[in-house]
Amino acid sequence: MRLDDLISIIPFKQKQGEGNPLLSSVENDHRKVKEGSLFICIKGYTVDGHDLAPDAVKNGAAAIISEKPLNVDVPVVIVKNTSKVMAQVADQFYGHPTQKLTLIGITGTNGKTTISHLIEKLFNDKNQTTGLIGTMYTKIGKEIFETKNTTPDSLTLQKTFHQMVEASVETAVMEVSSHALDMGRVFGCDYDIAVFSNLTQDHLDYHGTMENYQYAKGLLFSRLGNTYTDGKPKYAILNADDQASLMYEKATSANVVTYGIHQAADIKAENIQITAQGSSFKLITPNESVEVTLPLVGKFNIYNCLAAIAVGLVSNIPLHEIIQSLKEIKGVSGRFERVYGGQDFTVLVDYSHTPDSLENALKTINEFAENKVFAIVGCGGDRDKTKRPLMAQVACEYSTNPIFTSDNPRSEDPEAILDDMTDGVPGMSYERITDRKEAIYEAIRQAQPKDVILIAGKGHEDYQIIGKEVIHFDDREVAMEAIQEKLNSQQKEERV
Repeated sequence: MRLDDLISIIPFKQKQGEGNPLLSSVENDHRKVKEGSLFICIKGYTVDGHDLAPDAVKNGAAAIISEKPLNVDVPVVIVKNTSKVMAQVADQFYGHPTQKLTLIGITGTNGKTTISHLIEKLFNDKNQTTGLIGTMYTKIGKEIFETKNTTPDSLTLQKTFHQMVEASVETAVMEVSSHALDMGRVFGCDYDIAVFSNLTQDHLDYHGTMENYQYAKGLLFSRLGNTYTDGKPKYAILNADDQASLMYEKATSANVVTYGIHQAADIKAENIQITAQGSSFKLITPNESVEVTLPLVGKFNIYNCLAAIAVGLVSNIPLHEIIQSLKEIKGVSGRFERVYGGQDFTVLVDYSHTPDSLENALKTINEFAENKVFAIVGCGGDRDKTKRPLMAQVACEYSTNPIFTSDNPRSEDPEAILDDMTDGVPGMSYERITDRKEAIYEAIRQAQPKDVILIAGKGHEDYQIIGKEVIHFDDREVAMEAIQEKLNSQQKEERV
């Protein structure tokens, strides 16, 4: 595509320099620039892309998009906001890929990853090729790629959607973070279905207030558009038990479908029974009611399943096929995942890193626990400090043996993070073990038959960020090592 054709969609631009080069790619990282690339200058938190424009030209950039004039010998297109223009240009360069897909976006504080994987399975079981973008990875068909953010920037997104179209993907499912919505990363994404899971405290280090956080999530629903297109209706799937849904229903012109447990809803679960092996409930839809038994544990997972069921129904998948697909789900990595090495107590690893998700996990455990409940809990550094005492309070209220430890301390002092946590539970009984590995080992050393240990906060993550260093650390691997060490020690004692 030629530069002038690409930038024809941008109003009130200025062009510095002559030329209309043929563009080979669009990049916002000067290190990825090759011969013929268009380089877009983005102001980041620590680096300003404008300062790197000369390096991009040295690497082969044929043109630059900038917010100011630059001293380079290639054409420079000057615009007001390069971040916004990047989304427009990416969508244009890659041929409007999301208009060629059924695109499903999931937002909310908790549950996004599980819901996205449940939805993916529904469409896979219909023999559709799917794409998935989220916290754990990006997936195109069966090929998996590493991701840095829950929702990538607009350029990466449009390139990924183009790759999905090239791979014959029919339905793409993605997690949509509040950061991405606020920063405009999903500008240009033509969503067909938007799903809301829940809204609880998180990311106040970025949004400042819960009102701002709620507003950011609502952008997904307001951007579903105001038109009604024959043959391709838009849907907003909302949690009727969360007050934020009232705002999101007003914000969207799309068809609204609700799901829930307590309030009136289009898709509802009643007569819920939860065990250590799974959950059962009566599913009520506008057209039929059925008894459902699923292998996923906990009320929070029932909400996740209801959201997926709603998506399946509006996508014209028969209810019996939806239920059959969900019955076969084996869970999602790092989400209430069991670590079993032959021990007589239960070890669960879960991504719960907010007060609400931790409370949901521990409440679920208390429904089937027969003995003590250990909760290994930490809080990330350089993140919302106000939730630290709340996390500690939840751990002390819903577990018999809370252990406070490090999560990803990043640039903060781990001891200072633990001080913030313990300030919320003066006089309460807990253990404080800063080293996360030692905390996991200690809980497993103490565990007796029928105890339950929850290792919360990191879930699927296989790293720990300490200062600027990223080290390998997987809660599941550490727990399994500790279990094997304990079992080996017990066997030695029995032999003696």
